[in-house]
Amino acid sequence: MERTWRWFGKNDKITLAMLKQIGVEGIVTALHDVPLGEVWTREKIRDLRVYIESYGMRWSVVESLPVVETIKYGGPDRDHQIEVYKESLRNLSAEGIHCICYNFMPVLDWARTDLLHMNPNGSSNLYFNYAEFAYFDIYILKREGAREEWARFHFPKGVGESRNVLAEADELAKSMTPEKDHALVETIIIKTQGFVSGNFSENDEAPIQKFREFLDLYKGIDKALLRANMKYFLEAIMPTCEEYSMNMCVHPDDPPIEILGLPRIIRTEEDIQWFLDAVPNKHNGLTFCAGSLSAGAYNNVVEMARKFASRTHFVHLRSCHIFPNGDFTEASHLGGRADIIELARIFEKENPNLPMRVDHGMTMLGDETKGYNAGYSFLGRMFALGQVQGILATVDRELGIDYKQPGFFD
Repeated sequence: MERTWRWFGKNDKITLAMLKQIGVEGIVTALHDVPLGEVWTREKIRDLRVYIESYGMRWSVVESLPVVETIKYGGPDRDHQIEVYKESLRNLSAEGIHCICYNFMPVLDWARTDLLHMNPNGSSNLYFNYAEFAYFDIYILKREGAREEWARFHFPKGVGESRNVLAEADELAKSMTPEKDHALVETIIIKTQGFVSGNFSENDEAPIQKFREFLDLYKGIDKALLRANMKYFLEAIMPTCEEYSMNMCVHPDDPPIEILGLPRIIRTEEDIQWFLDAVPNKHNGLTFCAGSLSAGAYNNVVEMARKFASRTHFVHLRSCHIFPNGDFTEASHLGGRADIIELARIFEKENPNLPMRVDHGMTMLGDETKGYNAGYSFLGRMFALGQVQGILATVDRELGIDYKQPGFFD
């Protein structure tokens, strides 16, 4: 697999010069300065591509070319926005960039409740606490119907079976303060969203109200309708993808659960099979995010990799650990539920040369003081990349593949 790294453009505190030193071959990035819903011009794409290539790397994957909300909920300007999307695809192809990672998650790109949850070894990781998220939904967002939904919530068999999340959220409310509420809003809405060209930014003066307005757009949108809107979008862009050799690879929902009354349609094996069958085109494929999928206790990540390897265009190698009560955290890249060693065997054998990034990593050894984007530390991800490079070298030797060492003189 090609060793890639998610990089957030020229203003990223992690520089391309740093990445070149640690064996990164390909860059995963986006035009983060282009407002949502506007065309990515060939000039802007070329400028960033040339800059990346000046450091001896290539722009391997776009993550993400955002699918705006109106496409997801089927708004009146959906067709116009699809044409904007197609124009951006054509411009990317003209500059030699052919792999697009995107998601079809309503409103939130991803969700956690703690961005610096302490690990036993003194490092920290992203963490999802169901009681804290339920508290946010019921007491801060005050979403209509939230209490009733959390009263019905149940975990998959084998985890959290005796847990009452609603009761825990009510108990938590007794000790929360305005400062703690603000921190939770920052974590769920701002710090995990703004840097990925999302719907929110640190400049938003009323993020809760803005959040409620986005949720209102999805009133009446259930799983069946969101699926229909995804199919409509994919069918509309596939002729362009065919003509310009563009591979679309959807990212699974993160976390892979239904939250905030919003439908989630890419979270299980059945969901993935549905969207691949709905638009059976080789350019309609998957970003196999082992981390997102392993956060769902009902997902057998290794079996899913075997089943969908041929329709995978991009791989995120990370792993999650689910605690007995159902909460989950990012795990070591040698641990957790994902079994990255076996995943490497599967993808190297079934679909070699895929771009791969280690995705989230621990925050460690001073990472927390550098102002990096949440989940995107430097030393923690470098440590993970070293682990994965060792895995790949071993697996490739097993398979008789000539592993390309990250050397100084290439």
